[in-house]
Amino acid sequence: MSRGMEVVHPYIPNSVPEVKEQMLRDVGAESVDDFYEDVPESLRLREPMKLPRPFLSEYALKRHVEGILSSNRTCGEYLNFLGAGCYQHHVPAVCDEVNQRGEFLTAYAGEPYDDHGRFQTLFEYASMMGELLNMDVVNVPTYDGYQAAATSIRMAARITQRRQVLVAENINPDKLSKIRDYCKPELEIELVGYDQKTGALDLAALEGSISERTAAIFLENPCYLGVVETHGDEISRLAHEHAAICIVSVDPISLGVLTPPADYGADIVCGDLQPLGMHMQFGGGQAGFIATRDEERYVMEYPSRLFGIAPTRVKGEYGFGDVAYERTSFAVREAGKEWVGTAAALWGITAGVYLALMGPQGMAEIGEGILLRSRYAMMEMGKLRGVEGPVFEGPHFKEFVVNFDGTGKSVPEINEGLLSRGIFGGKDLTVEFPQLGSSALYCVTEVHTMEDIDTLVSALREVVE
Repeated sequence: MSRGMEVVHPYIPNSVPEVKEQMLRDVGAESVDDFYEDVPESLRLREPMKLPRPFLSEYALKRHVEGILSSNRTCGEYLNFLGAGCYQHHVPAVCDEVNQRGEFLTAYAGEPYDDHGRFQTLFEYASMMGELLNMDVVNVPTYDGYQAAATSIRMAARITQRRQVLVAENINPDKLSKIRDYCKPELEIELVGYDQKTGALDLAALEGSISERTAAIFLENPCYLGVVETHGDEISRLAHEHAAICIVSVDPISLGVLTPPADYGADIVCGDLQPLGMHMQFGGGQAGFIATRDEERYVMEYPSRLFGIAPTRVKGEYGFGDVAYERTSFAVREAGKEWVGTAAALWGITAGVYLALMGPQGMAEIGEGILLRSRYAMMEMGKLRGVEGPVFEGPHFKEFVVNFDGTGKSVPEINEGLLSRGIFGGKDLTVEFPQLGSSALYCVTEVHTMEDIDTLVSALREVVE
């Protein structure tokens, strides 16, 4: 309903004009503008915003939004070969069943006033992640893998008291942007080139860049371009020779078949939990993890929460809760090393469910399945005239770069042709990695069948030949 130009909005409390007037009288203000008197006039908008009229019923709003969403084409309708940080993996029904329980889903930051098992589920999550990563300590998840990477770098800088960080150039450009933003102006982020033949980090370039100023070496494994780094032990040795810290960002779903970074010398391991039981969502479904050895110099530099187990007063009974809470910004507020805000604890619980369901054998099987499927896709796409796939000679996991220079067509043209055939093609790399020419990043996971891959190859043949 409305009264003149005033709108009593069903979704906005205290929008009744009389209530607003009473609130202004109670605080001694003549109008809402009084609260913004410190804002310069030049920054104020003095005309109505160009917004459509509000929907004043739930049904009208729902119908409007559903009309907008109906124009979308989802990965349930189309074949999807996009990845680049957010992946289409199978999500077991039990993951959704557990993470939608009220005591987990509705609590702010996953933090109920009464613990209905949440502390234990996060301890179990951290324990299973620790086993997967072969590390002792795993945090309650951060916002996403990008933040986990940036925080890992800041941890290393605080530990070493150094400013320079060497980052492999084959990194996800969006992750690099987050790292630069999160670490400026205190840290210097310097890129180290990669081998144009294998796609792996250029060891000679790394050796020429590292010095006593270096706080950490940061690399992804597999890297953004899908290549598995096979010289992790040499990279970590080089870091340790210069008293620097080796940080590896890893895809957790790869660790059923690939060696965990800790086994080749990584000091801090980080990444994103999204492959472990989380749907692709509209900016959601991401959660970052950080893992280290159980050493005080590492543990006390975590800004995020850590959950542990301890005996209670009752013999044989155990409780779950925060470890070294005094180091967090919850405890020391503005004196905290970093600010800890809303955590993605719900996704930690979800990942714990996924890992418990899969077990060691399941993780090995899913990794092997991804390796086989992606290898088959690379072989079949490489047979097409004018198509080079994969571009790099190094081993790959899940993602690989395909070059289309020989077809005479651009990646947008090819993707448009695939889209018209019900397929989401690979991510266009021509802006992010112009040195790779007309190339795209393709992703293959356990959800793809041989028939799906054959469909992609057949469609590509029609588009490029």
